[in-house]
Amino acid sequence: MPVKTINPKQKLLLGAGFDVLHFENKEWLSTIRFWKDEVKFFDNLLNKKGILETNKQDYLKMLKSLDKIHTDLFEDIEDDIIAHEKLLSRIEKAEKGLSDNLYREEHQKILNRIETFKTDFSQFKKIVFDFTKNI
Repeated sequence: MPVKTINPKQKLLLGAGFDVLHFENKEWLSTIRFWKDEVKFFDNLLNKKGILETNKQDYLKMLKSLDKIHTDLFEDIEDDIIAHEKLLSRIEKAEKGLSDNLYREEHQKILNRIETFKTDFSQFKKIVFDFTKNI
């Protein structure tokens, strides 16, 4: 069974000021832009002539994983971070019905999703690198 590593800064960040949480949101968006470039690189690499013939089953599995990464990254996580930033703006304007705790809970959920995605993406990259080394 995998051991879950606890990030000690998670608890500290969730108690931090909104400026610190805003900065973390910006870091996430920057990381996602970098991951988008990596996804383009892997897409180009996997679509190079000759790779399909090498091992069709592994190739198709990687393309399916790449499609999942694209969906999770481009359509889901990034949109949620942007919506989260908008929520922060509304809280800072003291809009009624919004709470500090709601924002912090959402921040924790996004942080957990980012960490899970980071792990999944790293595993995907290892698979692609191992696959292309043997071509």
